[in-house]
Amino acid sequence: MTTQSHRLASAADIPPGEMFAGNLPGGRRIAIYNVKGKYYATDDLCTHGQASLVDEGSLEGCTIECGLHLGAFDVRTGAAVAAPCVKALRTYPAREDGGEVWIDVVADDA
Repeated sequence: MTTQSHRLASAADIPPGEMFAGNLPGGRRIAIYNVKGKYYATDDLCTHGQASLVDEGSLEGCTIECGLHLGAFDVRTGAAVAAPCVKALRTYPAREDGGEVWIDVVADDA
């Protein structure tokens, strides 16, 4: 299994407590969260209602709340933490390197 790294944003574009959406080369939209200087990444679409978490959601600490039905997820693990969401979000390893935010994706999933 080959892993590819993708630069999705400048760290300056995502201050602490904020989120940002970037796209992988194949078009998959990824949400990137800055929680107290640590970066986390998940798929951007809510697993319950297919709403954009970045465009319609709100980040409070490590929890992203979907604006469509108010379900929520832990951005660190992707786990659903509030109904009506029950299916976890897909997560990606994220890191800051040289002022850029990178995520790692299995090559077939990019």
